[in-house]
Amino acid sequence: MEKRTVSGLKVGFAALLATAAFAASAMAEEMAFPEGTATPSETCGGCHKAIYREFAFGFGSDIHYKPTTIPQKEGEKITMPAGVSAMATAHAFAGVEPYPIHAREAEEEGKSCNVCHYPEPFAIPDINIAEMTKPKGRAKDKEKVGITCASCHLTPEGKIRGPHSVAAPHGTVADPAIQTSAMCAYCHSMGKRVVGKQTQTFLEWREDFSKPGLGKQQCQDCHMPRTTRKVAEDFDNPERPVSRHLWTGGRSQQRLASALSMAISQPEEGKAGLTFHLINIGAGHSVPTGSNRRAIYLNVEVTDKKGKKVATKEWMIAPSYGNRPDDKKFLEEDKKRPDAVAASQADAQGPHESNIRAGEERILPWAPGLKPGEYTVKARLIYDLNRYNARSFSGDQTEINSTTLAVKIRKG
Repeated sequence: MEKRTVSGLKVGFAALLATAAFAASAMAEEMAFPEGTATPSETCGGCHKAIYREFAFGFGSDIHYKPTTIPQKEGEKITMPAGVSAMATAHAFAGVEPYPIHAREAEEEGKSCNVCHYPEPFAIPDINIAEMTKPKGRAKDKEKVGITCASCHLTPEGKIRGPHSVAAPHGTVADPAIQTSAMCAYCHSMGKRVVGKQTQTFLEWREDFSKPGLGKQQCQDCHMPRTTRKVAEDFDNPERPVSRHLWTGGRSQQRLASALSMAISQPEEGKAGLTFHLINIGAGHSVPTGSNRRAIYLNVEVTDKKGKKVATKEWMIAPSYGNRPDDKKFLEEDKKRPDAVAASQADAQGPHESNIRAGEERILPWAPGLKPGEYTVKARLIYDLNRYNARSFSGDQTEINSTTLAVKIRKG
């Protein structure tokens, strides 16, 4: 049977069956994890077949990897290594995704800055901790395996944590916190809360969504929707609600389309003033979130009755790189920083709209100079995985929403 590659490792169904046979024979002799969180996910996939299939191949999702470009080398695409599934989850390809690897070399002088892509076993932090640290990273020779099943499920004591107490061929511990957003906190937040800054997703959820009472959803409720099934298909365990291991996000049209709603209004009848309303109605965190490379463009075109384009406007909405908004006035100052490349490319784009917080309605006004007549205003929201590449490059962009409004402009 054909083999597939995930995170640089080849795996066939024969290998999975062999792993399952090994796990079954190990019931009396408890399995250990000598490789720690570098234990390949294929090992776990021998018993947890459906979960592994979701993790490695994105079954049950609309995830699709899109190549981006290197900002310093316009037009040079960075693509996923050959053999890695284009439908794989972000966790599955974290060890081989080329952009973070490139960024580490180009922006961080080769430092192992992406420890979230290869963490050592960690204890789940207190959900109310004020300042979030990063997890401890694995040794350099164990980085390439990336995020594995063990990265989340292996405890510092060497047991496998899950939401339930179960009999298994490995040591297990029931930890209800694995079903809460605290499970995601180490890797999806950084330091203290700074509104508008990158890598704040957990803190955005906690401060803007959960604490104000906008909803009771945890991260898993949206990014790991549940189904009813056995956790390990060939073992004597009950069917119960189990999270799908998909983590859909910026590479999922469905997830992107549900994040923001949009409306256009003409506040004063007959006048050219327009307002654009962007409403974060479907995300429990800011939009866009995570890396400052992410952006959303609000692209507006006005056409006359003949379909001729008469006016255009575009806004960029993105997280800032550091603790203050990106701004060209800091460009020279930031060239002296240890992370000069990353800080400078953020400042070079200059001021932009900050990301839209959970529950926020962002109103953007525009008064195009229109002559009396009838016009059509079309607004599109475009999600960009990497705002630092050429604006003309659309290979890593996704249109997530659009709307139109017919307007009349009167004399005077």
